[in-house]
Amino acid sequence: MKNTQLDMGRLAAMDTARATRLLHRVREETLAGRTPPIAPRPVIDASWRRMVRLGLDPDQGTSTVLLHRDELEERRRTTLLAEVMQTLTGGLAGIADASLQIMVVTDEHGRVLWRQGNSRVLRRANGICLEEGAAWTERTTGTNAVGTALALGRAVQVHSAEHYLLTLHNWTCAAAPVRDPRDRRLLGILDVSGPASTFHPAMLALVDSVAQLAEAEMRERHRRSVERLRAVAAPILCRVGGRAVAVDAYGWTAAVTGLAPVDRVPLPKSFRAGRVWLPSLGTCAVEPLPGGWLLRVEEETGTGAADAEAPQRVVLDLSRPRRWTVSVSGPAGGWQQELSPRHAELLYVLALHRDGRTAAELAEDVFGDRTRTVTVRAEMSRVRRTLAGVLAHRPYRFREEVAVEVLRPESPADLLPHSTAPAVRGGVTG
Repeated sequence: MKNTQLDMGRLAAMDTARATRLLHRVREETLAGRTPPIAPRPVIDASWRRMVRLGLDPDQGTSTVLLHRDELEERRRTTLLAEVMQTLTGGLAGIADASLQIMVVTDEHGRVLWRQGNSRVLRRANGICLEEGAAWTERTTGTNAVGTALALGRAVQVHSAEHYLLTLHNWTCAAAPVRDPRDRRLLGILDVSGPASTFHPAMLALVDSVAQLAEAEMRERHRRSVERLRAVAAPILCRVGGRAVAVDAYGWTAAVTGLAPVDRVPLPKSFRAGRVWLPSLGTCAVEPLPGGWLLRVEEETGTGAADAEAPQRVVLDLSRPRRWTVSVSGPAGGWQQELSPRHAELLYVLALHRDGRTAAELAEDVFGDRTRTVTVRAEMSRVRRTLAGVLAHRPYRFREEVAVEVLRPESPADLLPHSTAPAVRGGVTG
């Protein structure tokens, strides 16, 4: 078994006592800086390394200061997760109860908002502070499914001694993020936790499926709201001269005239009526509509006017472990867009190479394979739809007149921790 890597299916097939002993030894040897008999899973190894850098004591407890009842109720009332709780509980609460586990729902900060399931396990969970109002980020509770799913933005299963804190070694948990389908903003984490004896590798797929089911429900509700906006906006656009588009509060297109159809127009967070510059459209006159906005694209009167409105500064914020943004600012105002992991990688590479990169060079930078130019061109096309004012192509690059700043995390190892791109990992380890 030496020099191989842990696998959840293989672990489940082992005798429980043997699997427990193996996990404990892997953790002990790894944290001591020695070579374990079998390598920890990469997701666990990376999390343990983060905990060491944080200086977290593996022998500390899991107690946290709970939210006050009024703050807990306010978070429950204002989260979009409240609208899909019936779907979440219907899909998991009964299964969790029957399998001697509990279902937990947290907000985007890792605070437990709701929990349901087996009554005995609920009481036992109080002993590790897995209760309503508690914080379950990696920073507070070490490697655990909720906190690690928050850190990575994807589904994670953590079993027994894979937990960084010793006090959690008798637990197993599987968690998946739930995102707002309108803007992909993280809403919170869906988790199933229980005694280590209840471990099953299929639980991760089940939790992830229910999270996706909740997202599908939110997506359908959003589709209906866009249809209502379209019914209002269509007759208005028929009377509008020039180029215009009706969008909802998240920028999703309901109707358009004089422009190529697009699914979405990225909007700044603080959006209001008046004159606004948007990277994908230029300067627009903005008017409110019931459930959205009417954007009238102003016609350019000359290059001087266009230059005066052009963006002057880009800030690529990669300082956080799981949320990356690009901010654009200029005389006509500012704008911010959250980035997908792939788009964060691509913009980071372009920020490093102000003279530009060809599709083949970007393919080498991101995938380590110069032949993957089709994938690169498709991704860059999506990026340029929202950053047309600051990105040029042939080669792909930030425009010369735009100042670009990259905000990095304190530890180089925390720079885009999900990434396997040679250009990113080379900068981290070089």
